[in-house]
This record gives sequence, structure tokens and C-alpha cells, in this order.
Amino acid sequence: MAEDIEDLDGWTLHRLRHSALTHDAEGGTSTPMLPTRSRHASVRSLERYARPGVDAVARHVADRDPTVRHRR
Repeated sequence: MAEDIEDLDGWTLHRLRHSALTHDAEGGTSTPMLPTRSRHASVRSLERYARPGVDAVARHVADRDPTVRHRR
């Protein structure tokens, strides 16, 4: 187990945890579920860590745009 933690290629457990939260947010995990899963006290404290990327935001917008959905 200790060997696994030492071989993180510069990633800390904290960074891995918040990377997982970002992937969850990008994947559509609901707002109430994110702080529950991460054990953050509020959504506001979670905002510092779950930062969806440009591609995820564009996908989100396109999925909710009625003109784009109509063309698919």
C-alpha cells in the first residue's frame, strides 16, 4: 500500500481527490451529490476544486441547446 502512495508521479492524494471531483462534475454528477461525496461542508467550498474544463462546458451547453439537439 505504501508503495502505491509513493508512486503517484507528482500527484498528491489531495490533487487526486479533487481531480476525481472535477471528472464527476464533468460527467454530470448532480450538484447536491458533489459535496456529499467529497465531504465538503457546502457547494461554495467545493467550487475551488471542481472545475470542469472547456470541452466539458461546451458539451454541457450543446446538450441543452434545443437547436443542436434538433439537428442530431
